[in-house]
Amino acid sequence: MTMFRIFPPVLSSTSRSVPQSLRYRISIGGDSVPRRRGNSLERHHHVGVPNFWNVVSNLPFIAVGSVGLRRFHRNPAIFVIFLGIFLTGFGSSYYHWDPSDRTLFWDRLPITLCFMAILAVVVEERVSPRLGAALLWPLLATGLFSLLLWRWTGDLRLYGWVQFFPCLALLLLLLLFPPKYTGTFYWVIAAVLYALAKLFEFQDYAVNANFILSGHTLKHLFAATACFAVLRYFQTRQPIA
Repeated sequence: MTMFRIFPPVLSSTSRSVPQSLRYRISIGGDSVPRRRGNSLERHHHVGVPNFWNVVSNLPFIAVGSVGLRRFHRNPAIFVIFLGIFLTGFGSSYYHWDPSDRTLFWDRLPITLCFMAILAVVVEERVSPRLGAALLWPLLATGLFSLLLWRWTGDLRLYGWVQFFPCLALLLLLLLFPPKYTGTFYWVIAAVLYALAKLFEFQDYAVNANFILSGHTLKHLFAATACFAVLRYFQTRQPIA
């Protein structure tokens, strides 16, 4: 899977006369830029809701996040994971209701914080509990700053690395360090589902041409199912003696 995709001229800071949505396209975390509204499904309004399916397909994030928040509110890193999932449902719905760079910030922020917290949890479980706890807040601050930098300057480079590095680090941690808990296969399931979600996003228009839902709507559903796999991991994990 191509986890990180930047199309030139992403790194240019001198092309500010070109609209941002045409200068950047990063397909990690939140939604891709540019977001086109030409999709026939996205033009549909149902019960007064614009881009209906791309809005309501975020409801599973809210459901999964709610369960996780009720169950795991005592562990800061796990709490942030499910808070990020929960808020992704609202942030992504807000963006699809009114697509713009302003609303895209609220789409990207929760999932960025979620990725940072997942990295901290895996470090805590695989390497050192003390190190994982110490990394949580610097990672969250870096994720937030990467998005603020994008909004202030239009520069997505740090945001790109904030999205790319945890994916690489998680892969290496899962491969190189032994687990302290059962249920590693749930991480594998979540990774596969997330990869399929990104594939549907990249093939948005092709899917919509041959299916009742758009690729982007399916992306939401598969990504939410990946979040459910993460929830099941925390619900069922047991210490390995």
